[in-house]
Formats: sequence, C-alpha cells, structure tokens
Amino acid sequence: MDKAQIGVYGLGTMGSALALNMAEHGVDVAVSNREADWIAPFLDEAGPLAARIQGHSDLAGFVGALRAPRVILFMIPSGAPMDAMIEMVTPMLSPGDTIIDGGNADFHATRRRAAALAAQDLHFVGMGVSGGEAGARHGPSMMVGGSDHSWAQLRDILRTIAADYQGDPCVAHLGPDGAGHFVKTVHNGIEYADMQVIAEVYGLLRHGAARSPEDIGALFTRWNTGPLRSYLVEITGRALGFNDPATGHPMVDVIKDSAGQKGTGRWTVIEAVRLGQSASMIDAAVGARSWSSEKTTRLEAQRILGGARLALDLGEDTLAQAFLAARILSYAQGFRILDAASQEYDWKLNHARIAEIWRAGCIIRSALLDDISEAFSAELPEGQLILAPAMAARLAQSVPALRQVVAAAVSGGHAVPAMSAAIGWYDTMRQGQGTANIIQAQRDVFGHHGFERLGEEGKHHGPWWD
Repeated sequence: MDKAQIGVYGLGTMGSALALNMAEHGVDVAVSNREADWIAPFLDEAGPLAARIQGHSDLAGFVGALRAPRVILFMIPSGAPMDAMIEMVTPMLSPGDTIIDGGNADFHATRRRAAALAAQDLHFVGMGVSGGEAGARHGPSMMVGGSDHSWAQLRDILRTIAADYQGDPCVAHLGPDGAGHFVKTVHNGIEYADMQVIAEVYGLLRHGAARSPEDIGALFTRWNTGPLRSYLVEITGRALGFNDPATGHPMVDVIKDSAGQKGTGRWTVIEAVRLGQSASMIDAAVGARSWSSEKTTRLEAQRILGGARLALDLGEDTLAQAFLAARILSYAQGFRILDAASQEYDWKLNHARIAEIWRAGCIIRSALLDDISEAFSAELPEGQLILAPAMAARLAQSVPALRQVVAAAVSGGHAVPAMSAAIGWYDTMRQGQGTANIIQAQRDVFGHHGFERLGEEGKHHGPWWD
C-alpha cells in the first residue's frame, strides 16, 4: 500500500469509528494504538475496508507510513497523556507536519500546545468532534481550530467524512489555536442545558401529571415532528418507550437518578465567568447533575424536609412552548459566551457558520439552528440573538408559557432549575432599568469604590462620605 493520507492513533470507540469512516470514503489511513494487541482485531472487524487501512504496532513505523507533510489525528485522553504523546512523537516529525487533538480538551492547553509547536514549524489543531460513536462512524459535526496551513491539509478529508446537511458538510475552520476546542466546549454546555430542560419537562409530566413513561415518550415523539425537532428529543422519546427485560418495568424507572458528567459543562461555566458573562442555564444544569449524585442526602432530606410535589395541570401545548423558549434562551447564552471569547482571543468566530455545522451530526442538532444561522447572517441589534426579529417574535409567543410552567412548578414543589434560570435571565435582559444601582451604592458605602452617575463620566461618591 502507498503511504497513508492521515494517521489515526487511538482505536477506542471514537478513533476506530473515525478511521472506518475515512476508509469508507476512500481515504488511505494508517492506524496505531498504545495497546498494540487492539490493532489486529480492529483490522479484522474492518472487513473490506481494511484494504485502505494500515496497522502499525510501533509509533515510529506509524509515523513513517504517512505522506509528507504528515497529518496525525490523536484520539486519546486529553491532558497529561496528550502532552506525553507530543513529547514522544515530535522528534519523528518534520516542519509542516500537523498534529490533531480530537478529544474534549481544555482550550487553554490547546493554545499552549499550538504556540509551542509553532516554534518548531509544526502545526497543532484542536478539533471538537460531536455525534458520539454513530456520528464518528457515519458523519460527525467537527469544529476545527488551527493554522491555515493545517486546514489546507485537513479540509478535503474532513469535508468528505463530515455529516451532510442539504449538501453542506458540517465542518468548518473556526479560527486559530483553541477556537475549535472552545466552540466544542460551549456546544457541550448547551447540550447540558438542553438535556436538563428535557429532564425537567419529563419530571413535570411524570411526577406532576402522573403520566406513564410510555405516554411521555409518545409525546416527545410527536414533538419531534415540529419546532422542537432535535436529536435529543428523538432519543428521549425512544428511550421512554423501552421496558426493562429483567423486571418488565419501564426502563427509565429502574435507572438510578444520578447523572454523571465529564467536565465540559463545568468548563463552559468557568470560562463564562472568566469572560464576564453568564451561563446561568448551563450552570443550573451542571448543578443539577452534581446534586443528582447526592442520592443518600436527598433521601434523608426528603424524610426531614418533606418531599411532597403537588399535582399539576399543564397542557401539552403550554409545555411545548415553554420548552421552546428555554431552548432558544440556552442557545442565546451559549452564543454570548462564544462572542465574548472571540473578542478576548481575536478569533473572529462566525456564529452563523457555527450554527450551520451544528445542524447535522452533532448532539445538539435541532430544527432551531436554521433560524439561528439566518439570524446571525443579518445585522443583530447589539449582536444579541434574542433581539433578532424572528427570535424576539418566537420568544414573545413562547415565554408566557415558560413563565406559567415555572410558576406552577415552583408553587407545586417541583425543581426546575434550568427553566427558572432561563426566565430569570430573560427578565433581567429585558429591563432597561435594573437594580444594580443599589449594589453600587452599597459598594461605595462599605468600600469607597465609587460609582458612575447617569449622564456623567468619571467616578463619583455618595453623600455618605461628606
């Protein structure tokens, strides 16, 4: 076999799926893995596709099997393992070669690695990959950050294997160094918020309206044919239709109500705070997952504090409109974080293009993204998604339902942290006259910090200091 166009190192779930995707699309691939005994079984499972895949048990042979300038995609754990791999492979590379980190990485580390390798005329790409195993195998959404040189090397391969939305490959070069990994981080933060809102709607139906999982699943399936259509709504409807083979009970009822997390939601919240922004819905979702892990504490609190939840009478249309409002607001918060980072790091992120590459392949793909892309393609008042005419009109129609659902849930003792955060942020942003003036007065009284006066420049102090 001739030398390969790209190397994939790491034959876990995502790495093996991407390698097979490339081979299926006519790309010659070299593969390797830290545990060399994984390689032969992978090639056996590849079947006819193995004709386009070379397996190499040692790193030097793997690197040597690649065409120059080389392109290597590492699908290994981020952090220390990635740094160790860079240290091992760099002496084997030549100027102009490109290393890609395809995992969920801290974008600060990506920026550091890109700068260090650039000094050696090597290129480092941080690439966010969304879509899970099925997406990686059959068409993911990919968010690329790196040099123009590296994008020129990668473009044709990535456009070939990406998810396709009406003829448009769901992959883009978003900016230099950490831009791709940052966009993927925020993508995951939005994912957290959307999943939490879905969980809250499910909870109101299950515990507030006493509807069966099968019935709720059928409702989500119906919603997936309209404005709420999305991958997460689709799989929620499917999951709620299954029974446990061992007990015959609804599958969801035998799953412990304790959700895990890998950290990208937290990263989104942390970076939002660093950038002086709010990610209140994502923060609520991260908090809800953390609280879910405290099962024994919640059981004891239910015994001591009482866990009664009152019955609710909320119509399906009201819940659907509330869900739609919350989804719009979660996207809006996510894009505000992207905008702040774009300015801070001079990335010049194209929000319309980001929305476009999220329309297929990725976990947060939804019908709403067409409208979001269209909104960002025009001039937005203050650059805010919620002020785009089409979005403002949708919010005017759907927010009353969100307000009704949150009020009923809170009155009935049902926890809806993400939807509560959504309406809190929306109401804050639509008030031209807020309440921070009293906070500024307090700061001046206790700390002599000063404040701005309306219509006057400079720092001022109140009469309490006369």
